[in-house]
Amino acid sequence: MWRKSSYSENASGGCIEVSDGYLNGVPVRDSKEPHGPALIFETDAWSSFVAAVKHGAFPT
Repeated sequence: MWRKSSYSENASGGCIEVSDGYLNGVPVRDSKEPHGPALIFETDAWSSFVAAVKHGAFPT
């Protein structure tokens, strides 16, 4: 099941979705293209990315 990131920008439509439950990575897709391709990130890499976002490493 796909879920929208809580850090996505709802007003501009710039949203990503992630899917849980995969052992070999975290699938990520563009919510505007639900039938388009998904990128699969290694779990550790995705966790590092999410931590960096939470700590403001990517200014808006």
